[in-house]
Amino acid sequence: MSLLHLLFPNMRMISFPLNLLGMLPIALGLIITFAGAIKFKIVGTTEMTFDEPDLLVTEGIYKISRNPMYLGLGLILIGIGTITGNSAAFAISIAFFTITDQWYIRYEEGILEKKFGEDYITYKNKVRRWI
Repeated sequence: MSLLHLLFPNMRMISFPLNLLGMLPIALGLIITFAGAIKFKIVGTTEMTFDEPDLLVTEGIYKISRNPMYLGLGLILIGIGTITGNSAAFAISIAFFTITDQWYIRYEEGILEKKFGEDYITYKNKVRRWI
């Protein structure tokens, strides 16, 4: 995002001081991301995308979102895009959400469904993918 900001300085769409509003999604994104990661650490399961999960985590922040760490990272990217004020930087946020939704999450959901079966399907039907 910083590179896009430097390469395309004329694509600025949010100026100071409004660009400072980007600090809000960054702060919220950090809170959500760490809440998800900490919950995984507390219960003792992996947070790595391609590692096989040990447990199905449905408590804490996972009652609100099935993917809080991805959600948090996406919010951080939106915040950075807002701070840079550069419209090209928002392309990164859109790409992140699209790739994460269509590739990473679909892959993980397949693994979770195979490993946890009906428990995961029930959870998936109760809790939204993002929010």
